[in-house]
Amino acid sequence: MNDAFKALADPTRREILHLLRQHGELSAGGIAERFTLSKPALSHHFTILKNADLISFRRDGQTIWYSLNTTVMQDLIMSMYNLFSVNRPDPESPT
Repeated sequence: MNDAFKALADPTRREILHLLRQHGELSAGGIAERFTLSKPALSHHFTILKNADLISFRRDGQTIWYSLNTTVMQDLIMSMYNLFSVNRPDPESPT
């Protein structure tokens, strides 16, 4: 889970996730067209997102296609919800 939060800390990676949410599966080249970053810099962002399991990928010939890993995103959102929920039990209160 910490890897996911670290991945989300960067605005470029959040924008990549936003694009994948909006458009579904996109090729690496299709994503790269929307940024002014070098290919190595963008590849670094993809690696961090893959390591955090926020995106999945598949290779089709020489093209790499990326998609949002919605299961991990749902888990992350639920974790955030539980962390800040007003109905969360007080850990100091006796049960």
